Amino acid sequence: MQSIRKFIKNNKGATAIEYGLIAALIAVAAIAAMKGIGTQLTNTFENVSSNMKTTTGA
Repeated sequence: MQSIRKFIKNNKGATAIEYGLIAALIAVAAIAAMKGIGTQLTNTFENVSSNMKTTTGA
């Protein structure tokens, strides 16, 4: 009976799940942010490339 009570009071599993959920949420937010930055970076490089072509006559 004592081991059953000890098992019920053990919160380590719940804490691990909470940390896993937080890590997953951070990963999703980081991926979304990187995707937006990647699009902006691509546009910037395309603008620089097109401006270099027009100024150099290439």
